[in-house]
Amino acid sequence: MSYHQWGAQDISRPRRVVLEKVEARPGIVLEDVQSGFVGEILRTEKSGGMHVMILEDRRGKRRTFPLGFGFHHEGSPVEMVPALQRTATPQRTASGSVRVTGQRARTARASRIWVEGKHDAELVEKVWGDDLRVEGIVVEPLHGVDDLAGAVRDFAPSPGRRLGILVDHLLPGTKEARIAEQAMKVSGAALNVLIVGHPYVDVWQAVKPRALGLEAWPVIPRGEDWKTGILTRLNWPCSSQADIANGWKRILSGVNTYADLEPSLLARVEEVIDFLTAPGPNA
Repeated sequence: MSYHQWGAQDISRPRRVVLEKVEARPGIVLEDVQSGFVGEILRTEKSGGMHVMILEDRRGKRRTFPLGFGFHHEGSPVEMVPALQRTATPQRTASGSVRVTGQRARTARASRIWVEGKHDAELVEKVWGDDLRVEGIVVEPLHGVDDLAGAVRDFAPSPGRRLGILVDHLLPGTKEARIAEQAMKVSGAALNVLIVGHPYVDVWQAVKPRALGLEAWPVIPRGEDWKTGILTRLNWPCSSQADIANGWKRILSGVNTYADLEPSLLARVEEVIDFLTAPGPNA
């Protein structure tokens, strides 16, 4: 019987090895065989008509590689290929709710959310902005609550014109608690105004420290300006209002979703939104 009949192979031709195809998705750790660079995929993009991926090693160094051959994944050679587009799962807003697509923002309601200042308004907008636009709710900064009762009186709350108010440092026995109590005595407020608050001296503290890479917020002694004290202890510039504004921008940049905020703030804002969107003349 001939060799051919026994199935003998031509050993002069290299054996074709089919490598496992791995989709290039963020988080996958690869080794570039040629350079020895080991890193985690941060993202992929198109460059010069080809797909490339950006890898970052444990020291933070980044390098860009074209997809294809020449990589080890979990100790084995692989071929890196573009990630397939799968059926989209429901997208979430920063607040964690299912994103509504294909719907224009609702015309603004007469009702409003009031917060103490610009920073509070920017934080609420960043996390709940998509939801509020769908509901037609506008957030307005008060720039202080010392005359909250007067502001509520001027607003003239009614069943079709409700107010949700978020107050900093709203704790029993505080000045803020007394101000809120007086505001709720204004005509029309009883059923049409909801005042809630968080326990923090300033809304900055409602951002979880870990969102900024901190173990905890610095403790500022009573009598010292809180924002300046925070910036000083973080070794951030603090000598002007511009420094304070930039400090807040740096803090806000660490907030991406509701998970970066303390539950005590999340619950209060959700409570206000539920109050303002409850079925009734205001709906």
